[in-house]
Amino acid sequence: MKMQQFLQFLTQQLTHWRRQYKGLRRKGKLMRNPKSKSHRRELLRTILKNIILFFSKTNDKSCRRKQETALKLKAKLVKTKRSIYKVCLDWVHEQRSLVILAIAILSLTGILGQKLYNQTQLKVGHPAPQTIIAPYTTSIEDRKETEAERKAVSKSSLQVLMLDSRMNEQINENLQKFLDDSNEIRVVAGAFPFFDPVVLSISTQRYLRSCPDSEWQALLLAVENSKNQQKKGTGRTAISSRPSSIAPNQERQPHTTPTPEKTRVDFSQNTDFTQAVAELKSYRLTTSEKNLSLLIAQISRTRKRYTQATGKLLQLETVTPEAVYEESLLLDLSDVEWEKTQRGIHQSAERILTQGIPQGLPKNILQDAVSLQLQSFVPESAEPLAKNLLVAVLKPNLQEDEEQTRENAKKAAAGVSPVMVKFRDGEVIVKKGVQITAWDFDVLEHYHLVHREVKWQELVKLGGVIAIAISIFVWVERHIDYELRQRDRLLVLLLTLSVPGLVPMGLPYTTWSALGLLLGSFYGPTLGLTVVGLLLPILLLLPILGISLDMSKAALLAGAGGAILGSYVAQRLRSREELALLGVAIALTQGSIYLVVKILIGQAFASTWYIVLREAGFFALSGLGWSVVALGLSPYLEKVFDLVTPIRLAELANPNRPLLKRLATETPGTFQHTLFVATLAEAAAKELGCNVELVRAGTLYHDIGKMHDPLGFIENQMGGPNKHDTEIKDPWKSAEIIKKHVTEGLVMARKHLLPTAIQAFIPEHQGTMLIAYFHHQAQQMAQEDPSLTVDDADFRYDGPIPQSRETGIVMLADSCEAALRSLQASTSAKHQGEKRSLKDVSPEQALAMLNNILRAKWQDNQLVDSGLKREEMSQIAQIFVDVWQQFHHKRIAYPKLKASGTTRNS
Repeated sequence: MKMQQFLQFLTQQLTHWRRQYKGLRRKGKLMRNPKSKSHRRELLRTILKNIILFFSKTNDKSCRRKQETALKLKAKLVKTKRSIYKVCLDWVHEQRSLVILAIAILSLTGILGQKLYNQTQLKVGHPAPQTIIAPYTTSIEDRKETEAERKAVSKSSLQVLMLDSRMNEQINENLQKFLDDSNEIRVVAGAFPFFDPVVLSISTQRYLRSCPDSEWQALLLAVENSKNQQKKGTGRTAISSRPSSIAPNQERQPHTTPTPEKTRVDFSQNTDFTQAVAELKSYRLTTSEKNLSLLIAQISRTRKRYTQATGKLLQLETVTPEAVYEESLLLDLSDVEWEKTQRGIHQSAERILTQGIPQGLPKNILQDAVSLQLQSFVPESAEPLAKNLLVAVLKPNLQEDEEQTRENAKKAAAGVSPVMVKFRDGEVIVKKGVQITAWDFDVLEHYHLVHREVKWQELVKLGGVIAIAISIFVWVERHIDYELRQRDRLLVLLLTLSVPGLVPMGLPYTTWSALGLLLGSFYGPTLGLTVVGLLLPILLLLPILGISLDMSKAALLAGAGGAILGSYVAQRLRSREELALLGVAIALTQGSIYLVVKILIGQAFASTWYIVLREAGFFALSGLGWSVVALGLSPYLEKVFDLVTPIRLAELANPNRPLLKRLATETPGTFQHTLFVATLAEAAAKELGCNVELVRAGTLYHDIGKMHDPLGFIENQMGGPNKHDTEIKDPWKSAEIIKKHVTEGLVMARKHLLPTAIQAFIPEHQGTMLIAYFHHQAQQMAQEDPSLTVDDADFRYDGPIPQSRETGIVMLADSCEAALRSLQASTSAKHQGEKRSLKDVSPEQALAMLNNILRAKWQDNQLVDSGLKREEMSQIAQIFVDVWQQFHHKRIAYPKLKASGTTRNS
């Protein structure tokens, strides 16, 4: 029994819900209602609740009645809420213009007045209105002192250095160059020692090749005298400055013959001289006179080479700024010592460079380090030369590792504890009348005693200014030819908000150039200049309203100048390349205006002139950058907001577009008809001052629906049988086929995402015109068969009639094209026939025929919403005739030739 009652109750509920669901479905509200899902969830909860209540109180009928009443009340409440929601949506939709206007005022006021939301009564630099004491004891961080200590620690943190490999390479190259120059000089001087050190000691050989000529001549004389004394057995050797003739083959130095009056020089006190004489004498005793003569000749040659090497060394010292060779140690070293010295220099340089030489190292410390290194690697006699050489070439090779140094500074700063200041309960923070410092303000902020508030009065003033500006914009909008949609107003608002929207982020280089370029390209110069001209005064008035703007007036004027240029020029351009060049012009304009304003106010001549030039360059780069952003966003905005610009219309009119290529391939007759209609309509639009690009692009797509059944239209039958006469034979079906090219055309246009402005040409070029040919057929059939009734609606297009001058012109051109084509056909037939007496159709006859066609369209009320005037009908007819004459001018009748030949057409 319990289960049966439950099933009966559940069946009743399901039947009720099914009826409710079907009713909502018939009204079409179920899926459109945004609360339908929540409503279904609510119904599911009710079912579960009723099931629980049923099992808990199965026999209580009053309970069930309460449940049913609750369900009815719930359904009524949901229906009432849904009705209120629908009414609100309907009102918003009807008043969407006012809603967008309110959104514009609120959003602009909110963004421009963002500094008015959280204003404080107490401000830094203002006197305190009363004595303020600490309400409780606490410790407050002194951020300024903490930051100062952290900066000090960061600056004092150790600098991390790293080896500069490039500097090491340069040092090694310079060092090797010095050594190469030294080797060249030593090669000129010859090998050293130049004789056997057992016979002549190294010190004696060093003396013999470097001693003055006077000593050398004296030495030779001493050796010769000792020889003569030995022969005579006499005593002491007389020392004279007179040259000796001991070696006849010897290359002697030029000298003058000594005179008797000349005093003799005594070199006996010179130890090097006496030692050299002694060693030569000793060698003379152990060898032959010939070997002695050869030795003396070798010494003479060595002396000559040494003199040449010394000259080169002096030249090198004058070229080298460092005093490397100021002591003649280079030539005094033996070959073995020099080889060891070179190795030692390389080893010492490598060790010093590996350890690193920091910037600012005192020279004496570097010299001490070099001396310490050389002690282990070079001979003691070569240390001065090696030291001079290394000190001359060694440079600082340590550079700062900025990243690691920065990390160390951060770690050091992070280790600094915050500077805390303790305030006790009742302690005075600031006295009455005393100016509030930044530290006082921080303390008051910590205690929440600054009393933040919203400056409603200033916000209302700002809102009033913005409302006045928007009212001016609305007035301008109503007086321009372009009618804005709600989506257009929303886009204008978003682009306008982008300029002040970046200022709170601290970015002075705002989107002025993008604003002007996009508004000018989308809506023309009037609207773009209006927006820029209204936004600039508002931004300049903000300081007067108590709102500080983080932008200089020079920056505002520079940005506005670029935006004005973009607004004025953008819609005249017909390619993306031209828009890119406009972006360059905008960049130069912004930079130039900024520089000129700074010059006029005198800042460009101050000590910070380079900063002004840099800022002018940044403004120029920002103008170029935002122009590039605008060019990149333009195609997407055109798609999202369904806009048509001259550039997009030119792209849509490209015959290589997929839809137009299909039209030319599948319906060649319709394509030729379309091209002629486009030519007629374009000429009329140009004369009447309409949008020529829109007319051309819209005309190219106005008959794309004929691709659904190409042979259903006579221009594609190519002289073949007419299917309407041979197959269909039903004017009602034929009219449906003809009418269908409009609906199918709209389907194709939406599939290929054509703009709404282009789609409008598809139905509006036919309007609600009567398909006269099949309507006449239907009337004839109705006269023969009284059971048939002819409804004019079956033979009229669904419309709408043309809503713009552009679509109205295309309707007239489409209607006149067939008549002009028939004139062309009849004229061609007369020219090709044998009877030349027939006259061609005159322009006056063609004009009369077109005037009749246009008059019929006007009388049929097809142009009442287009904006075209009655007096313009005759002007349009004349334009069509002129174009027809240009296409189908008269041809010269050539005489027949006896021989077969070709015929020329003029």
